[in-house]
Amino acid sequence: MNDNIIFRLFPEPIFKYKINNFKNLNEKLSKYIYKLKEEDQEGLKRSNKGGWHSKFFPLGIDDTIQNEFAIITQKYISNVFHNYGWKTKDVSIRISEMWAIINKGDDFNVIHTHPNSYLSAAYYVKAPKHCGKFEVECPNIAKRNSHPEVEKQNDLNIEVVSIDISDGDLIIFPSYLPHKVAKNESGEDRIVISFNVDIKK
Repeated sequence: MNDNIIFRLFPEPIFKYKINNFKNLNEKLSKYIYKLKEEDQEGLKRSNKGGWHSKFFPLGIDDTIQNEFAIITQKYISNVFHNYGWKTKDVSIRISEMWAIINKGDDFNVIHTHPNSYLSAAYYVKAPKHCGKFEVECPNIAKRNSHPEVEKQNDLNIEVVSIDISDGDLIIFPSYLPHKVAKNESGEDRIVISFNVDIKK
């Protein structure tokens, strides 16, 4: 059929960036995160199965590495808003919370979303090969659960997408998108900083 049209409607975007000069930044972030872990060995239990989940970082404090990192991310967040066509003028876009996760061998994160935010992000401080891909599931539950047998996978029937990650990668995505982290099989720590973005009322 030569006259057919396929409308690929309602895309679910994931934005992937590489932070400039990430090696020096990651050294400082790594020291900060390991220090937090020393001070709070237990951490939090959220989506992490095994692994260590920090409490929220204190933000907005001058001359701190977490504040430096938050400032660096601003241009990438603005770029996402621009791509979405969202209003940015006279709008107070902010990082509402930020935290770190260290996954050791066989640690992983179960499927979850980030309610009450517009965007969420994952930044890779340390991401060796086979440390656990970032995986996203189709948010349309009906589409996932009711369909004929798939003969050939394509963008119309795919249910889960695995994204390769490496040091210095920043992934930003809509907070409602179900996502998870595959098992760390690298033999090294996997260190990620996550944060949520909303608009201050």
